Amino acid sequence: MRRTKIIATLGPATDSPPLLGQLLDAGMNVARLNMSHGPHDWVRRVVADLRAAAAARNVRIGIMMDTQGPAIRTGDLPTALDLQPGEKFTLTVRGERSEELHSVDVNYEHFVDDISVGDVVLVDNGALHMKVLAKFANKVECEVLTPGKLGSRRHINLPGVKVSLPALTEKDLADVQVGLEVGVDYFALSFVREARDIQQLKTLAGRAKHKPLVIAKIEDQLAVKNFDEIVREADGVMVARGDLGIECPYEDLPIIQRRIVKTCLRLGRPVIVATHMLESMIESPLPTRAEITDVANAVFEQADAIMLSGETTVGKYPLKCIEVFDKISRRIERSLSANFHERAELTSPRQKLVKSAVVMADELKADALLVFTISGNMARHAASLRPRYSPIYAICESPGVADSLSLNWGVRALVHPFDHDRPEKTIETALQFLVGRGILKPGNTTVVISSISAGEQIVDAVQMRVV
Repeated sequence: MRRTKIIATLGPATDSPPLLGQLLDAGMNVARLNMSHGPHDWVRRVVADLRAAAAARNVRIGIMMDTQGPAIRTGDLPTALDLQPGEKFTLTVRGERSEELHSVDVNYEHFVDDISVGDVVLVDNGALHMKVLAKFANKVECEVLTPGKLGSRRHINLPGVKVSLPALTEKDLADVQVGLEVGVDYFALSFVREARDIQQLKTLAGRAKHKPLVIAKIEDQLAVKNFDEIVREADGVMVARGDLGIECPYEDLPIIQRRIVKTCLRLGRPVIVATHMLESMIESPLPTRAEITDVANAVFEQADAIMLSGETTVGKYPLKCIEVFDKISRRIERSLSANFHERAELTSPRQKLVKSAVVMADELKADALLVFTISGNMARHAASLRPRYSPIYAICESPGVADSLSLNWGVRALVHPFDHDRPEKTIETALQFLVGRGILKPGNTTVVISSISAGEQIVDAVQMRVV
């Protein structure tokens, strides 16, 4: 069983019902909905189609809604502008566009207040660099540093600048309500800057019957600075290398990625490595050698999941991309790993009980680690400790809990009823169920984390069982 999970972003190349089924067959574990491009009617239709496709195949699928966040963009231009180094260019706000030819409006009203003379403005995902020379009234005068064409509605990055934008915009709040309505399993919060950004979204998500987990996207210098407080508040973390590689010095990016992955494994938070992993495969049927190594490094570091973006939204070879992820992951998982989990911080008795089960499974080279879980937390603890030999089978009562475990390394969640009055009966029927599904065979050694009866009490326990 592949342990590294695969996230695929849905878009025009993959959002039809037949292709959704093919993505599941190919090995997609989590489907990402990018709300920078996702209308609400599309979300409702795609989520329904995904759930139907998963039910038809008797598999679990996690669904992640990724908020657009407080994006700063240029306004509309009648034609693209050809900019050359040394030219002056004016950025204006509140619609007060300069009469000069080389100028464009910006959609952020506090742009002039937040930026300083000497700051660098990166436009169109870093394709254009400008330096701030002066600011006055509602205008910022810049010098063009790199050549390029500027079109309409291009993204602006302000490395090192603390902007006073809200964590959740009005659009994000409306999108979140739709996500709660359709029952997504995760919200990925864009441009997280501090822990209270996560708290705000958790408060909204906590009102739903099926409470989605909140993933913090780390994509600017402030998030890196405040990472220790963010990771403790979030349910998981995404290393969003697209904007992060623009906002931070590019030579620091591998160090930042490794630090984030190590910290997440130490604290037991699932971690996703994302962006540009197989970028060349948007057009090519084969990855570059550098991309193969990049994916392999993320698997070697034991990230919970690796993610495809443009490769599966508009790319020509979306199914091939999942095949490449799958092949690389399986091969690297048979090799050595970074073992960052060995420094895990275990703070609760339940986490320590799970560690004893993982140690037992490793010593026995058990065929399976079975975790009976109501909320999913015991299975998440087991995943964070990275069992060396044993796949983790999470037995859940709730389909929603099972879907929410789609992101966690090495976990396969299955839905099976619990007999709360007779926990031993639950174990017996679950083992029969797993044998019937062909997951276990008679003679297999399993380590079981579950409740058992102890006199008149129900207690947590670790057991070894032979099927």
